[in-house]
Amino acid sequence: MDDGHVVVCGAGVVGLALATMLAGEGRSVTVLETDPAPAPSGADAAWSGWSRHGVAQFRQPHGVFPRFRQVCDEAIPGLTDALLAAGCRAFDPLDTAPPSLGDHDSRPGDDRLRWVTGRRPVIEAVLAARAEQQPGVTVRRGVRVIGLIEGARAEDGVPRVAGVVTDDGEQLRADLVVDAMGRRTPSDAWLADLGAAPPQRTASDSGFAYYTRYFSGPLPAWRTGLLVPYGTVTLLTLPSDNDTWSVTVFAGSRDAPLKNLRDSVCFDRVLHGFPLQGHWVDAAAQPGVAVMAGVLDRVRSLVVDGAPVVTGFTAVGDAWACTNPSAGRGISIGLMHARVLRDALREHPDDPAAFARAFQRRTDESVAPYVHNQLHADRARVAEMDALRHGEPAPAADPDVAAFGAAAMEDPEVFRALLEVILCLALPGEVLSRPHIAEAVARRRGEVPAPPPGPDRPGLLALIAA
Repeated sequence: MDDGHVVVCGAGVVGLALATMLAGEGRSVTVLETDPAPAPSGADAAWSGWSRHGVAQFRQPHGVFPRFRQVCDEAIPGLTDALLAAGCRAFDPLDTAPPSLGDHDSRPGDDRLRWVTGRRPVIEAVLAARAEQQPGVTVRRGVRVIGLIEGARAEDGVPRVAGVVTDDGEQLRADLVVDAMGRRTPSDAWLADLGAAPPQRTASDSGFAYYTRYFSGPLPAWRTGLLVPYGTVTLLTLPSDNDTWSVTVFAGSRDAPLKNLRDSVCFDRVLHGFPLQGHWVDAAAQPGVAVMAGVLDRVRSLVVDGAPVVTGFTAVGDAWACTNPSAGRGISIGLMHARVLRDALREHPDDPAAFARAFQRRTDESVAPYVHNQLHADRARVAEMDALRHGEPAPAADPDVAAFGAAAMEDPEVFRALLEVILCLALPGEVLSRPHIAEAVARRRGEVPAPPPGPDRPGLLALIAA
């Protein structure tokens, strides 16, 4: 399949990036997208005028961490420059370092922590333009895939996909079909129609609700980090493109009083109760509050007990695994996953069954650990929020995680290691095994970082009800 045809279902960030990567290696790629509207040129048109009904979180905050930039710089040269030209912001998370570090001097390798950030519609529009300029890529919008074409089997008892069927009856043949349709993918039903064994699948409500406002003007001064937990809520302040930024409050989805944050006056009043973030809402605001809830944490595998349930078909990004979006890891993990797919296809271009196994193995080794780490953190945070909401003691924190956070407030090297974990550059086990980090954590085991200033639960409810 060195020059074979690939159909990518879904023209989101991951689908477009994957198509560009594969076409760059000489493959012919057709991207099919249900939403009909083409990507506009210009940030204002992308943000205010682009209709993407198929992406529930299209206007929710998105982080494109250093891992995203690193993958793009290697696999899609020039994309970072195109994002900057569209007004995306070059961001250095060391700017958010706490004063308690003392030593704020730069270190060799600090460049690895820097990233480029922007609103999702702006980023996706830039990627769409890049994909459409890539020889070998065809993007077709307003085309809905409704099923799969079955081909000659590559392995006994395992259906093989040979293309897709669209809602107007077109049959588009392909050597590989990639599901990049995100959280809402309907492809499990398509596989069942072929008689495939069910994918291995786990899914549950993440337990979070998200309330977001967007602002514009000079970027506010940093007084704390981007993502800060406060008892039953967490605040996320995220710089974006073209002198814009977002402020998000996320809480337990069952926390009824916090649903009043849907009101922009209430939202701003509550934020002013947090001294480290209140000034972020003292700016020109876009109307209303964007709300999202009912988000699933889900992982599915198309290889079960070492055997593929299907060949000629696979899933990438959120169509494979999705987690709590407040952590901002989805796009970065999706790009990592797309590169793994590219590499597995390089390794097994003409053997669909071997490709399926290799892609799953590579996924399990290099991408899945980031997903499972996030799922573990999500469960712990929801349990903590629920306990505090009911006036019960919060579950005991992992002593190493707590000590890691405490040490990061005082040690510049530990702070950088913490950023590596947050920004999807390394797993906790990797950085905690480094001698200096391990020693710093061991010295502080049993310590918990001092809570940041802000209202307790009664104070939060008073701000909500004022």
